[in-house]
Amino acid sequence: MNAAWLPLTALATSLLVAVTIFCLPEEARRLRSTINLLAAVFKIILVVLMFRRVADGHEDIFSFQVIGGVDFVLRTDALGVMFAGLSSLLWLCTTVYAIGYLEGSANRKRFFGFFSLCVASTIGIALADNLFTFLIFYEMLTLSTYPLVVHRGSEQALNAGRVYLRYTLSAGVVILLGAVLLYSLTGDQSFSSEEGLGDYVNDHRVLLILVFGLLVGGMAVKAAMVPLHGWLPRAMVAPAPVSALLHAVAVVKAGAFGILRVVYDLYGIELSVELGVISVLAVAASVTIIYGSLRAIAQQELKPLLAFSTVSQVSYIILGIGVFGPFGTVGALAHLLHQGLMKVTLFFCAGNYAEELGIHRIDEMDGAGKRMPLTSIAFTIGALGMIGLPPVAGFITKWYLGVGAIQADMYWVVAVLVLSTGLNAIYFLPIVHRLWFRLGPSHGKGHWPDEQRLGKRLETHSWLLMPMVVTAIISLMAGLFAGLPFSPLDWAARVANGEYLP
Repeated sequence: MNAAWLPLTALATSLLVAVTIFCLPEEARRLRSTINLLAAVFKIILVVLMFRRVADGHEDIFSFQVIGGVDFVLRTDALGVMFAGLSSLLWLCTTVYAIGYLEGSANRKRFFGFFSLCVASTIGIALADNLFTFLIFYEMLTLSTYPLVVHRGSEQALNAGRVYLRYTLSAGVVILLGAVLLYSLTGDQSFSSEEGLGDYVNDHRVLLILVFGLLVGGMAVKAAMVPLHGWLPRAMVAPAPVSALLHAVAVVKAGAFGILRVVYDLYGIELSVELGVISVLAVAASVTIIYGSLRAIAQQELKPLLAFSTVSQVSYIILGIGVFGPFGTVGALAHLLHQGLMKVTLFFCAGNYAEELGIHRIDEMDGAGKRMPLTSIAFTIGALGMIGLPPVAGFITKWYLGVGAIQADMYWVVAVLVLSTGLNAIYFLPIVHRLWFRLGPSHGKGHWPDEQRLGKRLETHSWLLMPMVVTAIISLMAGLFAGLPFSPLDWAARVANGEYLP
């Protein structure tokens, strides 16, 4: 039985919330927060229902014809529901964090209105079943994140917003060109089609390679692959919840997810290998991984360091595609989830350090572990996970990518993983050392004695602590209990093996 209402309701929930928030007065702070939280919880319930139906072999489809031969289609499949699940969980955490972070600030209505549009865009990307539907939400994501990037309204923020639009809108034009060329060849191509593009390879090999380059090249902008990454470090002028949004949940993940769709569901891994484009993708990902790590080492401020870390870390997903084999695929899919959990934790921590202690530079972090122990424990978990040390989830990713590379006789990929792990340690371990093993000055907005901190209040606002603690714990549990049913690794393995096909 087709429950077409399920994907439609998951999308409509955030759209309706956005409209409602824009209609509310700026002063309706409590009502706006309540609506946001209830909608986020309701969306998680819907995603859980989709998970259960996909696990039982059901495929729910909502569609209607837009023009002749082009349909708007939402479909629940294992890969899309996996991305929707990550988005829904981290959107709830980010919503809680944003409510606390923006307490008393201006333009909260505008922020949360576009915030909800971002949620809708991400869910639409996750559930889109063809390029036409995907492109609608992909560009909607660009337009709805721009007001968040420029939220503070400073000249620096406005410049960052202009750079962001130049990159992402230009990429959208490139993707549209690829989609039009593909449509002229094959018609409306569904991600769930069993026919694929193999029938066209003999007569249209060059065109297929060109289309692949346009689609993946355009999506590589949001995925922040070198040399198309320039917008991401500049976007760090945005508030901490927006940084978490860009890096862990929405924009860079939308790009990586789009590349997964093109390779696995549009072209198919066999045709991609036959066309010779997978090796190019693996090399490009490897260059990005090393480049991002080297640039992170050179940073003096925390948020730009985390930004270049994202440039590096997201390309592990792309590298997993290039390691064509079951272990590489599992590593790529698992890292889609693992990186989001760890990176959102790190940005929550960065926001807490800035809000409570006024810390923005790395050399200001000496002794912050004593002042903010929960935040520093969470940061340490996220940092160790990014390095790839057990038992945090990042270790699982690198293990599967390494084993996959050995099975595919791609030993140079193992060298890339080892080198990148060393570089990750070079820029993260000194920060951890500063937090716990150096004595620092009395930072921040006011000194309070230890007995007051321990006896009368938490280290910062509880709304800023709760989501950070939750994501840090899940990052740890995703590594410790990776072998349990329905863990991120287990779901990724089942998706890669096609066990959830209807």
